[in-house]
Amino acid sequence: MNTERKKLPTIAYPAVGTGLILMIPLIAMQFTSEVDWTLSDFVIAGTLLFGTGLTYTLVTRKSGEMMYRFAIAFALFTGLFLIWVNMAVGIIGSENNDFNLLYSLVIFTGIIGGFLSKFKPKGMMLTMFAMAVMQTVIAIAALLTGMAAAEGSSIFEIIAVNGFFITLFVVAASLFRYTNQVQSDI
Repeated sequence: MNTERKKLPTIAYPAVGTGLILMIPLIAMQFTSEVDWTLSDFVIAGTLLFGTGLTYTLVTRKSGEMMYRFAIAFALFTGLFLIWVNMAVGIIGSENNDFNLLYSLVIFTGIIGGFLSKFKPKGMMLTMFAMAVMQTVIAIAALLTGMAAAEGSSIFEIIAVNGFFITLFVVAASLFRYTNQVQSDI
């Protein structure tokens, strides 16, 4: 008797998770006019959610280290959250402000850093710090160029929102630092 369990394909979990999460706005649309998603909203959200889930699955599939898996999840969630907020309402002014396109540099820093470091904890720690620095540079540029006054965002809002994301990237870096230390001690 064959007791070996069949393994689901790598994309199954992110696909199912994406479908379940997208059911939330779909169901909400049936009961309230406050949620009004278009087909493109579902496609974009689905792409972001599935891409994030698949990335997590591929990066962590060979690691049994729970703290590393948590650090990857935290870093990916932070990146996804940055994209989501920026696309939904914008970080500087509204989502239509071209200045918000600069935040894609933060995401590209993470992607490039991840591949260059081969997703190793020490390299990911440095990547997360680089993302925090990039976020800081964009916030300072927004403040120095007068984006706060021009786009309806107060100085406090720009500092608070960017500070929130900077903090999340620093926490992710700290998780990778801890993971690197634990692996070094073994």
